Amino acid sequence: MHAIEHAKEAKEFIESRGRATWHDSALWFVRAKRDKAAQSLPEWEILRETASQIKQHTASRLADYLEKFEANATRLGATVHWAATADEHNRIVMEILQKHGAKKVVKSKSMLTEECHLNPDLEAAGIEVVDTDLGERIVQLRQEPPSHIVLPAIHIKKAEVGEVFHQHLGTDAGADDPDYLTEAARQHLREKFCAADAGITGVNFAVAETGEFVVCTNEGNADLGTSLPPVHIACMGIEKLIPRQKDLGVFLRLLARSATGQPITTYSSHFRGPRSGCELHIILVDNGRSSILGREDFRRSLNCIRCGACMNTCPVYRRSGGHSYGTTVPGPIGSILAPARDPGQHHSLPFACSLCGSCTDVCPVKIDLHHQLLTMRGEVKKAGHLPALKRWGMWAMGIVLRRNWLYGFLGSVGRKLLPLIPRPLIYNRMNMWGRQRELPQTPAKSFRQLYRERYGRK
Repeated sequence: MHAIEHAKEAKEFIESRGRATWHDSALWFVRAKRDKAAQSLPEWEILRETASQIKQHTASRLADYLEKFEANATRLGATVHWAATADEHNRIVMEILQKHGAKKVVKSKSMLTEECHLNPDLEAAGIEVVDTDLGERIVQLRQEPPSHIVLPAIHIKKAEVGEVFHQHLGTDAGADDPDYLTEAARQHLREKFCAADAGITGVNFAVAETGEFVVCTNEGNADLGTSLPPVHIACMGIEKLIPRQKDLGVFLRLLARSATGQPITTYSSHFRGPRSGCELHIILVDNGRSSILGREDFRRSLNCIRCGACMNTCPVYRRSGGHSYGTTVPGPIGSILAPARDPGQHHSLPFACSLCGSCTDVCPVKIDLHHQLLTMRGEVKKAGHLPALKRWGMWAMGIVLRRNWLYGFLGSVGRKLLPLIPRPLIYNRMNMWGRQRELPQTPAKSFRQLYRERYGRK
């Protein structure tokens, strides 16, 4: 696969100023709801710290807890499978479906199956797979991946949804009323649920102590997708494990508030073994997670509970769109996970960041995201994937920043000369930075000059 260049991939999205502005404001609205929800709980920071410690403890004994989960889930009647890679995961799913002669599958939102590219493999084998989350179904009909892990169709306007539904579901041409379109999707998906031979879900949390797992949705589609078909396949990254049932209360209080500003998701469904006469298969997937776990600088990225809060607050993600990252999990957390697995393909992602630290501030499990992103930049350089332009630029900047007198001198020169330079010499095709940005007004005095004037000392 070719290397992802975030700046190039973001170009088309950014050029549509109206869409970029709308996307930015829509996600900031969700971020603001998150803030209100967090402020409503006096114990919010205690919950964050507790969740972080639970996750770190689980990671330190992950092998033991996974074996305990397998034993308890098996005792409840589930069949547990282990997959080291995405291909192995897809093969296991295929074998289960073929064993039961399943030709029609309904699937609730699952970032893991997106990560493993399950849908194309099933479709190539002649199996119809329908994503039943409304946002996921919209992007599936558009034949594109989700752009956000919680709000998969956040980049699409309602008129575009109407056009897609007119083409695929037969709704009225030009219709964009949300209630009308939602009802059309409901009727369409109801047929798929009733005809399904198997249901596939992700897993939000799995409990080692009991062998159960929890799936959180706002539409109830996971419940329908597992209540009607005789086979339920749950696909789970190994990092989704927590030790005890009572730990669930910590994470369920954090997840919805961080993701959408809700007190709790509408449906938090607990699965403990298969329904009578049916089968439950749980697939535990590694796919590079053990490698990240073995890297001290990045193992805390596995704390992630996929709430999307870091994306909703990130100024780069909000203005460039999720597809520009070229990975299933975009945004700040994706800019750690993707290059940790493949630094060559995703070398540009750690640099799609202003290091403002807002992602770290909102993370419900206290992942030090901006610190890890900075560290990952160094890892990309060590691996030899840093472009020459960045290497030369950082080399020149290093010379300036290591010399106090030179930094002051260039600042003084810049303040005097920059206002005199004709605009076309700054904002042109050669200056990629200036295509979407304006330099601030040049200050008359430096910070050091103002400090000396105010306090009379250096």
